[in-house]
Amino acid sequence: MAIIAMVSAKGSPGVTTTALACTLSWSGRTVLAECDPAGGSVLSGYLSSLEVPPIGLLPLAAAALRDQLADAFAHQLVDLDAGSPGQRLVLPGINDPVQAGTIRPTWEQLTEFFADLERGEAGYNVIADCGRLATSAPPWPLLFRADLLLLVVRAAALRTIAPAAGVAGMLRRELTQYGQGPGALALALIGEGPYSRRDIEQRLQLPTVIELPDDRRTAEVLSDGGGRLRGSQRLLRAAASAESTVRAAIARRRAHLAPTASRESSRA
Repeated sequence: MAIIAMVSAKGSPGVTTTALACTLSWSGRTVLAECDPAGGSVLSGYLSSLEVPPIGLLPLAAAALRDQLADAFAHQLVDLDAGSPGQRLVLPGINDPVQAGTIRPTWEQLTEFFADLERGEAGYNVIADCGRLATSAPPWPLLFRADLLLLVVRAAALRTIAPAAGVAGMLRRELTQYGQGPGALALALIGEGPYSRRDIEQRLQLPTVIELPDDRRTAEVLSDGGGRLRGSQRLLRAAASAESTVRAAIARRRAHLAPTASRESSRA
C-alpha cells in the first residue's frame, strides 16, 4: 500500500487511535510513524507500561542529516506484536514540539525513505500520524507524497465537523499546487451523530474511506494503555474491514497517476 497519512483539523478527533487501530489489525507489514510536529503519544499512552530508550523520529532525522538513514532505521523502532515479530512496528515521535525544527529539514529524505519501504524485501506500508494541521510546521513533503491522505473527523456534532471544511479546502489547494493533485484526499469518520455519512461527504466534498465506531473502551486502551486488546473489539474489527477499502483507493489513485507518470518519463 505504501504511505497512508492521517491528519485532523483541531481538537482530539482520534488520529493516533485510528492509526494504531489500523496498524494493529491490518494484515500487511506496517510501520506506524509518529510524524506529528506537536509530539508523539504512543510511548506515553498505549506503550506506557514499557521502558523504551530514547529512540524514534528524532534520532532518525539526525541520522538522515549524516546520510545514515538506512543504517539507523531498524534501531529506532518498537515492535507492537511479540507474537509476530517485525509485522507491526512503531517509530515513536518527538517528545517536545521544540524538536520539530530539527526534523523539518529532513522531511524530504524521510518521505522518500518511507516510500521505499514498500519496495524493500520485507514490503512495509507506512501509516503516518501527522496530527493536527494547526501546528506551525506540518510535514508537507510527507502529505504531498502520501498515496492516501485521510482527514480524520468525528461525526458527533457540527462543532466537530465544521472545522474540517476549511482544512479540506486548504489541503485541496496545497495538493493541487505542490503535490500530485487532490485525488489522494479522503475522510476517516469516527462515530455517529445527527448528520449522515452522505451529508458529511457533501459538506466536506470528500469521499469516505474509513468508518470507525465510537468504541470508547477500546479507544481508551489505544490512547492511554493499561488494558488488554482483544480481536473482537468493534473498533479493531472495523479497522480491519477498512484495509481492503484503503487498498482499493490506493490502487485507483495509482492507476489514475500512471498515465501522467508515463508521459513525464517519455519526455525525459
